[in-house]
Amino acid sequence: MSAERALRVSQSIKRELSEMIRRDLKDPRLTGLISVTEVECTSDLRSTKAFISVFGDVNREAVVTALNEQAGFIRGELCRRLKLRFAPELVFKLDDSLERGSKVSELLGKISRGEV
Repeated sequence: MSAERALRVSQSIKRELSEMIRRDLKDPRLTGLISVTEVECTSDLRSTKAFISVFGDVNREAVVTALNEQAGFIRGELCRRLKLRFAPELVFKLDDSLERGSKVSELLGKISRGEV
């Protein structure tokens, strides 16, 4: 299997995951703005890590737990929607890089205004 195919599939999975989280998953823990920042697939497409970022005043760990609990349903839907032969094993991880970047930008702004 080519690395190019794995990249195309991971981009498709990212797009479908975003759509599913926004529209199809009905879990009260899935609140706030949830963004799929990155999807990494192994070259054999058997395993996938999805990195998510959560904005808002919510329990981020609860969001990740809810997604991991629904991974079986999500796997089946991905397989059906993307017409994959095998449903990849799916693990959700929290990506806080956007949040860290926002804090750095805020600090830089304070420094430039002389507040720090």
